Formats: sequence, structure tokens, C-alpha cells
Amino acid sequence: MDKNAAYLVAMDALKAEETIEKETQLRQNKYLNNIVEQDHRQIKRIVKPMMGFQSFNSARRTLSGIEAMNMIRKGQVKGVKQGDSVSQVRFIESIFGIVA
Repeated sequence: MDKNAAYLVAMDALKAEETIEKETQLRQNKYLNNIVEQDHRQIKRIVKPMMGFQSFNSARRTLSGIEAMNMIRKGQVKGVKQGDSVSQVRFIESIFGIVA
């Protein structure tokens, strides 16, 4: 996270209402922030042309789908290797019950 002061206030509020553990620490590290931004760059590139979402739910569903596909592409799914398009296709086929 960046060093925005609002994060500390939000963390304190979440700890007070016991949404997160009291021991949770806010890690404000420029390097970690850059990793997150790099990860979301592709999502931003895909979403920018379609910024006219009709509702919050359509935006949520679309972004969830894009995020899921990125996780598959990056090998963050068990049994699917990064860069192995065959295993990625087989995984998608198994989810949707598609027979090739």
C-alpha cells in the first residue's frame, strides 16, 4: 500500500470492529505497491475501453472474470502451469464441461 494516511485510519476502524485481527500490520512498502500495480496493469488495459458499465453488479462480474482469467494465465491455479496453454485450455474445458 502507498503511504496514504487514510489507510491507517481505516485499519484502526477495522481492528476496532474486529473485522481484522488486532495483530494485523499495514505494510507500506513501495516495492510491494509496484508489484500490485504491475499486476493490475493488464486489467486496467482491458477495462478502459468498456468503462460504461450499466450497474455495479455487471462491473463486479466482468472484473471477477478478468481477474480469474489472469490467475489462470499466471499459473496461480493448482494443476495449471504458467505459460502452458494446453493445461489452461483443459482447465477451462473442465470448468464449463466443454468437450473438444
